[in-house]
Amino acid sequence: MKRAPIIAATFCILALASVPAGPVHAADQRYLVSGRDSFVIGDGDIQSEVDYRGSQILTVTRRGNTTRYVAKVSYVRNDQGASSPATADFVVDFSERGNQIASADHDPDYLTVLNQPFAAQLDAKTLADLRTLRAAAPFDVPSPFTGSTFHGRLERIGVGTIGSRQAVGVRFGAGGPMKGSLPDRPGLILSGGIVMEGTAYYDLRTARLLSLDATVTISGTVSNRSNKDPVTIVYQRTLRAYTGATNTEASRH
Repeated sequence: MKRAPIIAATFCILALASVPAGPVHAADQRYLVSGRDSFVIGDGDIQSEVDYRGSQILTVTRRGNTTRYVAKVSYVRNDQGASSPATADFVVDFSERGNQIASADHDPDYLTVLNQPFAAQLDAKTLADLRTLRAAAPFDVPSPFTGSTFHGRLERIGVGTIGSRQAVGVRFGAGGPMKGSLPDRPGLILSGGIVMEGTAYYDLRTARLLSLDATVTISGTVSNRSNKDPVTIVYQRTLRAYTGATNTEASRH
């Protein structure tokens, strides 16, 4: 499909947001956010789990020829039963042509909507392409850790409602080899593979992200341990837009 590369570019790991072609909707968007990181080496002889739960707000403002996206999150970080409050923020500035011109990343736990596998907002053309996508489309996505390119598939999963909002859904899956150290565990050299998968729903009126479920699974062996033990690391993130309704899950039709 001709439009597939354009759609895929919008959803790739490094495409944090895309400026809509039409007017920016000034209203802030609030989200509930949760996540879990699990880490296991060997037969469970080394393992850890961290849970996250909180809320965030996405603000979009236009100043002259620049559009600024600001996501701020307040959350509780539960590491092996020890809880602590935390905050994070992520800022991205775009030119009128949609080129990223500046960014600020203060989000070490990857919880802001601007630090996810799906864009926080689509441009009008990409949203229209997504609505008419009929078959799964192949696409390439950059690895979040190695800089290499993974191959995957992107597909539309229909139109649904989130609260009172009409939304169109998308699902993607991609994977590839992994070799190197991890950002949060630089002392471990891992050789194996990564699988990335997720779903997202976008508001048909504003093109804003309303719902996200994303999982990154890394599996392989740790080469700097004598036994080259198997390792499994899973990163899970869920975001739900606060719509004023009790049910924030997507109801498909």
